[in-house]
Amino acid sequence: MSKDKNPRRVADNEAMAKTRMLRTSPQKLNLVAQMIRGKSVDKALVDLTFSKKRIAQDVKKCLQSAIANAENNHNLDVDELIVAEAFVGKNLTMKRGRPRARGRFGKIIKPFAELTIKVRQVEEQA
Repeated sequence: MSKDKNPRRVADNEAMAKTRMLRTSPQKLNLVAQMIRGKSVDKALVDLTFSKKRIAQDVKKCLQSAIANAENNHNLDVDELIVAEAFVGKNLTMKRGRPRARGRFGKIIKPFAELTIKVRQVEEQA
């Protein structure tokens, strides 16, 4: 009498990777995630490699993890993968401060974000 196995969160032709606690605002991270949505994975990796944004290296790591999950865990063909979804969420926010003039306190907000990337295998048309 054991429990049933949990159903998969993604379809049979998909794989997913998630990165938490990225030290940037979700708005800035979404600009980089928007750059790779819908592209093939090799084109997305090239775009992230030559991007001038600092957070692009962390997005590249997450994409490489999703590709490795697809290949090793789900037996998908790497050459036929596209970035199906790349979405960003909020995480915690550190509150810091700095003393200002006349006894006031300047609030400094240090946001964190999280990134989820899903890759999907599609058959190429001839």
